[in-house]
Amino acid sequence: MNSSSYALNASSSLKYRDSPSVAVAKNVIVLALGFTINYINGTLIHTFRKHQIFYLNPRYILFIHLVVNDMIQLTSSISLFVFTYIFYQINVAFCCFLITLAIFTTFNTPINLALMALECYIAICLPLQHAEYCTTKRTYVAIGWIWAMSAVSALSDIVIILATEPVELFYSTIQCERDNLFRHPIIVKKKEVSYLIFLIVVLLTFMYTYFRIFFAANKAKSAKRESKKARNTILLHSFQLLLSMLTYIATALMQALVRWFPKQYLIVVFISYIIIYIVPRFVSPIVYGLRDKTFKQKYLKKYLFHTKNANAFVHR
Repeated sequence: MNSSSYALNASSSLKYRDSPSVAVAKNVIVLALGFTINYINGTLIHTFRKHQIFYLNPRYILFIHLVVNDMIQLTSSISLFVFTYIFYQINVAFCCFLITLAIFTTFNTPINLALMALECYIAICLPLQHAEYCTTKRTYVAIGWIWAMSAVSALSDIVIILATEPVELFYSTIQCERDNLFRHPIIVKKKEVSYLIFLIVVLLTFMYTYFRIFFAANKAKSAKRESKKARNTILLHSFQLLLSMLTYIATALMQALVRWFPKQYLIVVFISYIIIYIVPRFVSPIVYGLRDKTFKQKYLKKYLFHTKNANAFVHR
């Protein structure tokens, strides 16, 4: 949810001024990584749209929503990174739009991952009820609720700004960091409380689904293979969740790293940005796009590498 913090603490690094060659190199690296990830994710979306087998399956609907969400988050984060090098300060209204978009998508990720873990749990532990509980209609309703919860969290901050700040603020320019824009004490306190509650709920969901699947595998030896695969998927989602949760402590982590390595401030900011906002976006394509046999062997290779012949279909 602090998507701007690192992308935007890159702007703070401009106080120290990277040399032109270093600044160009950093932006080229970030843009190259962003283009590569978005190309893979775009291919996943194209694959999803082309084949009915995917958009009738709740599992793949949730996955592709995560991929779209990652693309939006990555694009907004990289835009903020690049703009801080080009302009240093940007219009407040535009800054507010980019930060709000980043908050929306960062908030969505853990909830989407939790829903995917629940879907795995129902598929393994309640297979007879899976078709009833996990319908496409309910999946789209759940996605709608994800965005509704994000809207309540993000738009309430904007309402507080509109109520406490003069309108002229939105016509001025600012160093585009979340803490510079959303600085009202109520917003800060709300963020701290909501992060804590949110973190506890999502982590409990992952722990519950993982252990239920684990015990189900021990009881039903015939389902051991599928249960093991589901557990591995949840573990990967948990790793992805932990990476995304780094955004919750982005500011504190940044301050600690700067205290530990004061002479490497510029390097610390850049590496931290890559780890927190770029690396997690690599995980989504791996979890389903490269691990899932249906995506990888039948369809993804065809579109990713533009090959004419796809491999034989392999059921998951």
